[in-house]
Formats: sequence, structure tokens, C-alpha cells
Amino acid sequence: MRAVRPCAVCGADGAAKYRCPRCAAAYCSVPCCKAHREQCAPQREPPAEERAAQRGSPADGAWSVADILTEEDEQDRVPLQKLRLLGESEELRGLLLNPHLRQLLLTIDQAEDKSSLMKKYMQEPLFVEFADCCLRIVEPPEKENIIPDSQG
Repeated sequence: MRAVRPCAVCGADGAAKYRCPRCAAAYCSVPCCKAHREQCAPQREPPAEERAAQRGSPADGAWSVADILTEEDEQDRVPLQKLRLLGESEELRGLLLNPHLRQLLLTIDQAEDKSSLMKKYMQEPLFVEFADCCLRIVEPPEKENIIPDSQG
């Protein structure tokens, strides 16, 4: 069962899904993360090189997705080498040429309630095609599930 924690920034009860990598304060959203980051006073600030090595981000101190994920979210994280495959996919690049799809993705990126918007967009055939393409790249079908050609 997931622990119920109030957001350290806005105080929303049980809404804190993320934690600060510096001080472990819990917060509920990206706006609260940004507000907390501006005033975060960690007990000991490691050198930039050490922080970068710990989280795999640039030595300039920029925050990464890893900084706001909790351990419970780890199982949903896609390894970096698989994410790179997305950038190499010609099929995905072709889909991203569509201005309607790009607008859908921008709208999701800028939305406060990304989850409900994703549910809505999963009714759009173009978005479903995009999501399926991404999944085929990062989670290719298992070989044992593929029926071999019967030549023989």
C-alpha cells in the first residue's frame, strides 16, 4: 500500500507522488516541484560532478526525470538505450511530421492533468498509432510469442 503523504509545498493531503532528491521533501506536481526547488536547502550539497554521477544528468546541476520519480515509479522507467531507439526510428519520425500529432503532444506536455488528457487522446486513431509505434520500439514482441513460418 502506498504511503499517504501531504505535499510539502501546497499541503494537499495524500497527493505527494514525488520527492526532492536533495532533502526528500514530498510534493505533488511539477509546479510544486519548481516552487520547492527555488527554496530547497539540502543538508549537504554534494559537488556538481557527484550529483551528475548519481543521477546521470549534466554537471550543470539541471534536474532530470529521475529526480522526481519515486521508487514505486521505477518499474515504469524505460532504460536510456531503449529511449535512444525512439530517436533512431524512421517510422516514428514519419508520424511526428504530422502537425496534428505534434499539437496533441504539445497539449499533453503543457496540461496540468496529463492523465485524463492521455485517456481522451487514446481515442484518437493518430495518437494510438503513435503510442503503438513507441511501444513496439521500446518493448518489441517476445520471440517465443511469434509464430514461425512453416516452411517445410
